[in-house]
Amino acid sequence: MKKLFGILLVSALVSGTAIANDDEVQARIAPVGSTCMSGDDCAAAPAPAAAAGPKSGKDVYGGFCTTCHGAGVMGAPKYGTAADWAPRAAKGKDTLYTHAINGFNAMPPKGMCAACSDDEIKAAVDYMLDGSK
Repeated sequence: MKKLFGILLVSALVSGTAIANDDEVQARIAPVGSTCMSGDDCAAAPAPAAAAGPKSGKDVYGGFCTTCHGAGVMGAPKYGTAADWAPRAAKGKDTLYTHAINGFNAMPPKGMCAACSDDEIKAAVDYMLDGSK
């Protein structure tokens, strides 16, 4: 019985080694990512440059505002719907700017665009007002 067990153990180890060397298996279990250290060949490519200058109102709207204002989530005035925007526009742009920057009702401050400047938020408000006349 011990001899049979020994033979099975050796054959399992040999076949396991053969599987572990299989290129396809190695490719499937390879790490997903890798690191690139300064001085390595992969570090030669420069990182993409950040966009220079302020974002346009359209860009801010497309990146942040459209989530709620595109569908009217939680009472947000829908972009392109004059009936939603008319009563808000009647309060004046300064009020809309203040609400957009500081938050209002269910809207968080700056609509979750913490990296946006006040001027970029104002541009987004202007973009939504102009598109909803």
